[in-house]
Amino acid sequence: MSAFQNTTTSSIRFLLTGVPGLEAVHAWISIPFCFLYGTALSGNGLILFAIITQPSLHEPMYYFLSMLSTTDLGLSISTLVTMLAIFWFNAREISFNACLSQMFFIKLFTVMESSVLLAMAFDRFVAISNPLRYATILTDSRITQIGVAIVIRGTVTLTPMVALLKRLSFCHSHVLHHSYCYHPDVMKLSCTDTRINSAVGLTAMISTVGVDSVFILFSYVLIVKTVLSIASPKERKKAFSTCISHIGAVAIFYIPLISLSFVHRFGKQAPPYVHTMIANTYLLIPPVMNPVIYSVKTKQIRRAVIKILHPKEI
Repeated sequence: MSAFQNTTTSSIRFLLTGVPGLEAVHAWISIPFCFLYGTALSGNGLILFAIITQPSLHEPMYYFLSMLSTTDLGLSISTLVTMLAIFWFNAREISFNACLSQMFFIKLFTVMESSVLLAMAFDRFVAISNPLRYATILTDSRITQIGVAIVIRGTVTLTPMVALLKRLSFCHSHVLHHSYCYHPDVMKLSCTDTRINSAVGLTAMISTVGVDSVFILFSYVLIVKTVLSIASPKERKKAFSTCISHIGAVAIFYIPLISLSFVHRFGKQAPPYVHTMIANTYLLIPPVMNPVIYSVKTKQIRRAVIKILHPKEI
């Protein structure tokens, strides 16, 4: 009995996986991943620095954008070490507690990003439907409260999901199928009943990411209704153009997330590299693309970034 219980303690070690079947060229595969990580870290760091240092960006919309950049930085850093360690040094081992910690932060930043996108949708709705009261509704203190609530919500919702993994026993293979610890992946290795874990995990994601997606959609229904009520075609176009960047951010967050969930539940016959590519896309594409989208589509952000990179040109 004691030997069986030992498999549930911190002594257990999992083996992470890079790109199945391409282990011999992991060093070459690491090149595009390094580029993506570098782009994500520098892009989000630059936007965050611009918002902090430029007084003209001290507005609700950009405060929410700074929250988005912070979550993207956290999401990137959460997987950076294990992924590059596999590609560069074939260092696949990760302890049980380290795995739980990585899993928690990946899920936390995912839920936080979803919450920030919802807050940004609310920001756009207020700005378009009630522009005269925009500054009085979204005050600095209220935005701070929203930020704190986002962190607390994610922590309270996800802690039980991760903590319940400690009750499982792992007496079979310890090989995970990703380059980071993913909740369904860890559960599949357990030789005990995981129905409670599955139910808690599904409830956590539905009550956060799922609910957020519904309210984001509802916000845009209200935004479209408000925009269509504007008499001037020019003003309608101007109002809707302020939402383009946010719509892009929502799309690149939810599409890979939904794709990964479907592959894990219904794509058991898919080649292993399909799971790997979608899993890495799910974590890397939003942090890489969000700075690009907002820099290209938002004039104020673009000017602030140029001012930082080329101060003599301003």
